[in-house]
Amino acid sequence: MAPLSRRSFLASGAAAGIMASLPGTVYAQASTKANAFTLRAVRRTIEVDGRAASVLGLVDGSGRPGLILDPGQRFRVDLTNDLDVETIVHWHGQIPPNAQDGVSNTSPMIPAGGSRSFDFAPRTGTFWMHSHVPAQEVDQLAAPLIVRSAEDLAADRQEVVLFLHDFSFRSGEEVLEEITSGRAMPHGEVQEGSHSMGEFPRRIVGHHESDPMSMPMPNAMSGGMAGMGHDSGMEMDLNDFEFDAYLANDRTLDDPEVIAVERGGRVLLRAINAASMTAFWIDLGSVVGRLVAVDGDAVEPMEGTRFGFAQGQRLDIEIDMPADGSVLPVLALREGAPQRTGIVLAPRGAEVRRISSTADAEHPAYSGDMTTELALRALNPLPDRPVDRTHMVMLGGQMSPYVWSLNGQLWGSHTPVAVMSGERVEMMFHNMSMMAHPMHLHGHAFQVVDVNGQRIAGAVRDTVHVPPMGMVTIAFDAGEVAPWMLHCHHMAHMAAGMMSELDVRSA
Repeated sequence: MAPLSRRSFLASGAAAGIMASLPGTVYAQASTKANAFTLRAVRRTIEVDGRAASVLGLVDGSGRPGLILDPGQRFRVDLTNDLDVETIVHWHGQIPPNAQDGVSNTSPMIPAGGSRSFDFAPRTGTFWMHSHVPAQEVDQLAAPLIVRSAEDLAADRQEVVLFLHDFSFRSGEEVLEEITSGRAMPHGEVQEGSHSMGEFPRRIVGHHESDPMSMPMPNAMSGGMAGMGHDSGMEMDLNDFEFDAYLANDRTLDDPEVIAVERGGRVLLRAINAASMTAFWIDLGSVVGRLVAVDGDAVEPMEGTRFGFAQGQRLDIEIDMPADGSVLPVLALREGAPQRTGIVLAPRGAEVRRISSTADAEHPAYSGDMTTELALRALNPLPDRPVDRTHMVMLGGQMSPYVWSLNGQLWGSHTPVAVMSGERVEMMFHNMSMMAHPMHLHGHAFQVVDVNGQRIAGAVRDTVHVPPMGMVTIAFDAGEVAPWMLHCHHMAHMAAGMMSELDVRSA
């Protein structure tokens, strides 16, 4: 008997019943009969470690998180704020008209009970949506945004979304207040030393004595300090806050989502790091996956069993399930710490065993690892053309007082980075701090062209991980004449001032 194709498998009644019992597995589309998709910003209740937890969310007309658009569908969305506070929602990685970008520097906040409509042609790939109010993003006002291509529909593979977040039983406002006040010191102490911009206290956070951060990792996929312009005598700061749990599709490993898949079938894992302050490794155990896209843009396939990504970034990983019908735990490992979360891919009848939410040892640091970034190559790079303008953006900050800056300035007293529409721009992020910074540029897709002085034709992204004491250069063609947000996607850093604007002017 010939093996079932993915479509036949998913069409079977048994599989359909299993999938229906797993609402987080496939995020439902809004009705295509209506003129527009509907989204609501809501407060909802989930269960974390056996306790009821109140969080925020973005749900579609069926009450499920996020949206999936099929090829050719416009992003035509009516967003309603059902919260009792104002909000604003950003479509991370999409390039809408500036007025629809969902940020308060160019659009008014949506009041409690208010609505706003959006209509633009979306980019295909794995994206997400989230509040652009840092405390609300900590409170999980976020959801997947998947825009499928014709190739996705034609491929004989099952799509699975892995949506990661860090979670606290306290409100986002309380979490940020504790961090920015300098009272959150989870693993180490601030040492005495200079607190001027560019000179920082050296905390050892999530550091394991037997695994120094300066030691190379065992293979190219699992990390190392290769390519990092870094004084190995100094330690990176990894985690600013001890969250209560780490969630994958709203669940911990104590009660993970078990997703029905085909024995020996192919899965496209769309992994989204929606965590407010946490970098993760995606770990496939002994199964080799193929990284085929980052931040929604295709890359030359790269094989590996472990792939790291920072806050705001996404990974598309093709996985061939084991032919013996065994389950595949897909784990997200918190960098520099033992905590982990994840989902379980399980063929029918496979035994699913319990997995602890804490590993026996701390996971390696991701923040200093640029090995994968150096190796990535875009399938659709920017067209070759001369560079018209260059900028250097200095990333600085300190732990006490807790302040993070761009070019020595804080949001509200910042000088925008000026470019002309249509110019090819190269922007170097020069990190002078001992923390990594995931830098996100709104309204543009950029290509990574240099890492610590090594020139590459790297991945096309919208969020780039800049290692401690490192340098990353991106290239882009300046778009719509407007101010576009430029900021660190670590929510505590952003809340403490690490945000500016790209000021695109008319030529």
